[in-house]
Amino acid sequence: MIPDDETLTEAGLALTGARARLLLVACGALAREIIALKEMNGWDHVDLVCLPAILHNTPDRITERVAETVTAHRDRYDRIFVVYADCGTGGQLWEKCRELGVEMIPGPHCYSFFEGNTAFAARSEDEITTFYLTDFLARQFDAFVWKPLGLDRHPQLLDTYFGHYEKLVYLAQSEDDALTEKAREAATRLGLSFERRFTGYGDLATQLAKQART
Repeated sequence: MIPDDETLTEAGLALTGARARLLLVACGALAREIIALKEMNGWDHVDLVCLPAILHNTPDRITERVAETVTAHRDRYDRIFVVYADCGTGGQLWEKCRELGVEMIPGPHCYSFFEGNTAFAARSEDEITTFYLTDFLARQFDAFVWKPLGLDRHPQLLDTYFGHYEKLVYLAQSEDDALTEKAREAATRLGLSFERRFTGYGDLATQLAKQART
């Protein structure tokens, strides 16, 4: 059973299997999508462990936590694949994975690999004033954006944080009208225009399929 979003935010997801050939070490924000792909494709030889999604608010801690998790589990698996992009680590996570001898998903962040790294890169120069949400972040907008920035207590800070943004783009992994409305409400609260793009799982699906076949 998939934990609720609050659990994935604060605690992550404990190891879901016993002894398989491949372990995915992932961000809790990706748990639902990865589990859906595992079930859809019958990847019974793939296990999953997720770190707390809230680490994205302190990206300097991600590299250490990933390294600890890889080290703790590597003797039990033939291979480990890290399902984080750079995620604000300034290249440190990539260097650590190279040092540990494990691969990781390419891209600067999940917005990029959900849309597809090539497509996202082509848009990037035209979207420097864009704020992005995924399915998980639309559900957890308050926990990841509104409260950590203190906007629940100090709404006057809104322009300080978001005055240079013009648009909120919701990169949707699912067809969910209620979730789209949540994302639209987030755009309204931030004073931004709204755009929805359906991405599905993007490069996440292709990268995990590649790893599962190896």
